[in-house]
Amino acid sequence: MTPSAQAAGCLRRRGRHCAVRRLLALRAGKKLTAGHVRVAADALGVAERTVWRWLAAAENDEAAAGDPGTRTRAGATFTITPEVRGLLALWKGNVRAVHRELVLRAARTSPPADAPSLTTLHRAIRRDLTPGERAGLVGGERAARKHDVFLARPRGWRNQAWESDHMQAPVLVDVDGTARRPWITWFTDCATNAITGVAVTPGDPSRESVLSALRSAVLREDPYGPFGGLPEKVRVDRGKDFLSRTVTAAFDLLDVTVEDLPAYTPHLKGTVEGLNRAVESMFLAALPGYARQPRPGKRSSRPKDEMLLSFEDFTARLLAWTLWWNTEHLPAPLRGRTPLEAWQDDPTPLRDVPVADLWTFTLEDAGTRTLTTRGVRFRKRDYVGAWMTGQAGIQVRVRFMPHHDHRIEVYHAATGRYLGPADLADRATEEQVSAVRRARAARTRRLKKDLEASQRERYAAVNQPEAPQRLGALTTAQAEAELSQATDTDLSQLSLPDLIPPAAPPAGWRTPASLAALTTPDRPNPLPSDRDSAPAPDGPDGRAARPTTDKDGDAS
Repeated sequence: MTPSAQAAGCLRRRGRHCAVRRLLALRAGKKLTAGHVRVAADALGVAERTVWRWLAAAENDEAAAGDPGTRTRAGATFTITPEVRGLLALWKGNVRAVHRELVLRAARTSPPADAPSLTTLHRAIRRDLTPGERAGLVGGERAARKHDVFLARPRGWRNQAWESDHMQAPVLVDVDGTARRPWITWFTDCATNAITGVAVTPGDPSRESVLSALRSAVLREDPYGPFGGLPEKVRVDRGKDFLSRTVTAAFDLLDVTVEDLPAYTPHLKGTVEGLNRAVESMFLAALPGYARQPRPGKRSSRPKDEMLLSFEDFTARLLAWTLWWNTEHLPAPLRGRTPLEAWQDDPTPLRDVPVADLWTFTLEDAGTRTLTTRGVRFRKRDYVGAWMTGQAGIQVRVRFMPHHDHRIEVYHAATGRYLGPADLADRATEEQVSAVRRARAARTRRLKKDLEASQRERYAAVNQPEAPQRLGALTTAQAEAELSQATDTDLSQLSLPDLIPPAAPPAGWRTPASLAALTTPDRPNPLPSDRDSAPAPDGPDGRAARPTTDKDGDAS
């Protein structure tokens, strides 16, 4: 049936429903006449006798009044029950598989029940389940969300709300000779669609990426301006980097509210999610090394001779595209204006932070230290700076950028005054660091290969139902040698708790027979204390006499 025919059928059923309801109301008020029925029949294109039959059926059945003229088919009363919903979810929306299951279950009952036909099941699913429910049974919550209706937030004013997110760029970039997909961290202003701050990380992002992007977003000096200032709130999506102790403390010091959105709700931060989609289709897809999305069942491929961009070149191009987005792009919600024009047209005052204070607030606090003649001790390493001359003995506070372990920032513990940076003492050269990294990588590969070889289990292929059969035969000598080697390295196996059985308990103790059998009967009983074993004579009052000591401290 074509869509136009379906629409005409819906209008026809709606007209019948309204006409029958009106005629029933006239009959209830004892005002119904044959003329009313004749006019309704002419308008609906049916005979008068048909309208009278509809009225009679509607008085006996409310369902007939809701859909007059519908013929009652076999199985028309079949509805989607919770059992059928469970089967649809189990079979991922496969209606034919659900029908087979219903037929089998009906055949097992006593007496056998009637199962609905496949056509009836299809009709009931279309009638009782919404398009979103049908899509969700097949593709899950993400597919069902495509059929939902979402409300649009008011545009608001600049710096009222920012949104932030990590995005792994689908582009392979040359990072120290290795092809990697860099991560982009950025902040966007919801009122103007402007990208206020961005940070690019060659590897996995961390709280350092968030702090770096936040610093570039707040500053309005070159090369970050004119966008910036402090927002009223920032929306994030439960990322551990955005909710880390360091980032949360920085937002608190800057008087910025962090709105932690529920999980799996990307529509609640649609501005930054739209930016993630736009940057791929408008910029990243044209770069060399773009990891093209493969078709289902196929692996992504790229030309072997394709030259990848360096990380520096990729970052420069991304920043140039960010500038184009802010100054030349015309987003549809802004109605013909660029984000820069929308920002400049907004008279909302901005809250700025001095550069020195912002740098301090976006560093992680490591507590106080004592400045010694060897510098500042931090994480079992010494850090020194030229400004430390003559300062030994004072209390300082250490702050640092996460993962930047080559330098720390030092402040006076009492006044909070910034003293200066301190660099790692006796720092290794680049050649030494590269050699250590190569040695660590080789050791990791070797260890991983050894573990996989020792833990890999192979099974024989079968073409008949039988128990799985492990492959890899061992001789008795090989098995004993491997077990003895494992026992020698296991300290729990080397212990001998039963080598010397415990002595028998004193005779006055009530010891279970099972424990008494495990003791050594011929060993002497342990003394109750370090005193002499001979009982002391009783005193005049019948109590045991206490030992006396002479002037030299010897017991008598």
